[in-house]
Amino acid sequence: TCWKKMPHFREVGDRLLERFNGASKVMGGNDGKTLIPVGQNIKPPDKQDLIYSAESPDFCLPNRKTGSLGTRGRMCNSTALDVSGCDLLCCERGYRDETVVLEENCLCRFHWCCVVQCKKCSVRKELSLCH
Repeated sequence: TCWKKMPHFREVGDRLLERFNGASKVMGGNDGKTLIPVGQNIKPPDKQDLIYSAESPDFCLPNRKTGSLGTRGRMCNSTALDVSGCDLLCCERGYRDETVVLEENCLCRFHWCCVVQCKKCSVRKELSLCH
């Protein structure tokens, strides 16, 4: 019996990221079927390659046309090295640490039937925000 099995999710993500980072910009050929790489010394794409035909907008800056608010003032994780990390999320503009006092629900209790009542508690939090 032959069994097909999906690779681990992380492995699929790693492969996609590798292909994304190596994606080629193309334009359509005159025959309407072929794809022509844009730029010099770029090999024609094969079935495994990711391609694109238009540049992505710069999501670091506000853009009314795309609805992007940019990343200024966005919360980030100053210790993370992934996409939630301040270095990447703040588009290398830096970030500031700020202490804020927030009101959150606390001491919640369930009352029969079907009501949850909570008190409000003030909580101090350290936030990192993009410049």
